[in-house]
Amino acid sequence: MSGRIRPLSQFVADQIAAGEVVERPASVVKELLENSLDAGAKSVRVEVEEAGVRRVRVRDDGGGIHADDLPLAVSRHATSKIASAADLSGVATLGFRGEALASAASVARLTITSRHADADRAWQITVSGGEQRDPRPAAHPIGTTVDVEDLFFNTPARRKFLKTDRTELLHIQEAVKRIALANHDVGFELAAGSRSLEALAATTVGGRVGALFGEAFMAESVAVDESGGGMRLWGWVGLPTHSDRRAARQHFYVNGRAVRDRLAGHAVRQAYRDVLFHGRHPVFVLFFECPPAEVDVNVHPTKDEVRFRNSRDVHDFVFGKLAKTLRDLRPAEVSSRAAPMTHATPGERQRPLGFDVARPNTESLAQLFDEAGTYEVRGDEPQREPGMPSLGYAIAQLHGIYVLAQNAEGLVVVDMHAAHERIVYERLKAQLHGGAVQRQRLLVPVAVDVGVAQAEIIDSRTAEIEALGLLIERTGPASVVVREVPVLLGAARLDELVRDLLADLVDFGTTDIVRESQERLLAGAACHASVRANRELTVDEMNALLRDMETTPNAGQCNHGRPTYVVQPLDALDRLFLRGQ
Repeated sequence: MSGRIRPLSQFVADQIAAGEVVERPASVVKELLENSLDAGAKSVRVEVEEAGVRRVRVRDDGGGIHADDLPLAVSRHATSKIASAADLSGVATLGFRGEALASAASVARLTITSRHADADRAWQITVSGGEQRDPRPAAHPIGTTVDVEDLFFNTPARRKFLKTDRTELLHIQEAVKRIALANHDVGFELAAGSRSLEALAATTVGGRVGALFGEAFMAESVAVDESGGGMRLWGWVGLPTHSDRRAARQHFYVNGRAVRDRLAGHAVRQAYRDVLFHGRHPVFVLFFECPPAEVDVNVHPTKDEVRFRNSRDVHDFVFGKLAKTLRDLRPAEVSSRAAPMTHATPGERQRPLGFDVARPNTESLAQLFDEAGTYEVRGDEPQREPGMPSLGYAIAQLHGIYVLAQNAEGLVVVDMHAAHERIVYERLKAQLHGGAVQRQRLLVPVAVDVGVAQAEIIDSRTAEIEALGLLIERTGPASVVVREVPVLLGAARLDELVRDLLADLVDFGTTDIVRESQERLLAGAACHASVRANRELTVDEMNALLRDMETTPNAGQCNHGRPTYVVQPLDALDRLFLRGQ
């Protein structure tokens, strides 16, 4: 039984609004950092106590706040970033909603001390649980310090939902890192009590990415900088061999704002789909730029989500540029930094049948070293052949599984089955996508129940769906029937395929489900058609394999994401044998 409608008290309304913005201490840190950056700060220091629950203090050297504006600064929906509804269509600042300080003030004890660049003194204002005190003079250099103490002191139930101090502190570190990545020209410090957790000096964007992601990522990544249609995508994406088991090291920025966008995430996953090992996630730092009017940042109070005016164009742009970058990688362009080889345990790998290892004749070796002039002493630095191909020339086959080659760097070890599998797969894909899709009519059409939104897509995107090789007709408000399918997908689960295809069209405005399903079948065919282990190859055959790899897209990984080759540099081999030490 419903009661009568009545207005909420201001306290309850403030608590509800604050809960949308201030979820945990890391939320406070994020909002305060964004305010500091909007104020033009070049140095920001964050101090936390008890993982931010007892205190969060953010101090910056920005332009400061006018003394008369301090009471407004802690009022809800008061901001200097926008003035009218029209301004929302072109927001260029990180903050604009005017909710962060007011939300923090309603669930904590808030103190703001600030000195404007044009003022001769600083002023301070204090708010405790929404109750505001008059501003008073204070001592402070140009800039602002915001103290947030006793978070959720007036809503103890909220504290019960916080995690351990260690977890909350990790969230704070992540919030600082996400913002620091996009603001390389600003110095950031993070301290927890007496411990310094981060000390990032202003630097170049590459220097900041290297400092936060590590030199290994910079060495195992490729730079991206692509433009077109008023959009730009730039940053770094990890090579397929440099991936993660969690999707933690994925940072996507829209006009300098860190966002978690399903559209962008889907586009990146599609670009990596047949080069990553199963269960792995790509690592990337990507910056997407477009006219502010083309993106709506007023979607969620936390400003972590955005909505694009032309979402399909954005998806296709991000996917197309990243897929091209990854496909254009060739062995000559990839910096392979394999770990030094270790000594194998005897008997660890059984020799394949039919191959015997030649055993040296110790007497003949002794005679060789006794005879003068039978060998030549070379210098420590080997002579490297100029103009040598990136994967070099084959010198041997190991256990019928690996091809050993010598290139300018050192030793190349190739998994011949994995390498040939990728070559065959890319050729099959080129044949498939080079011509019209061959279709076959189903003897018994397949009826599929879908959502209303998915069924309506059929009416507006019929020609596009037919170009994929599918003839789908709408038979009801939420039902369709499949009459024709691509020849390759004749045995596929058509109900699942159609639902996934239509869901992608609704969510992202585009789909790659059909192509992905076809390529999955081609990958299986390529695996069966590739050279198998224990097959003895001639030197000419091994060199032909190397040359094909050098001209094949995605040659560094097989269809399942496993590496096809590693390079062991000479200096690593020298360290292994203690040469020069």
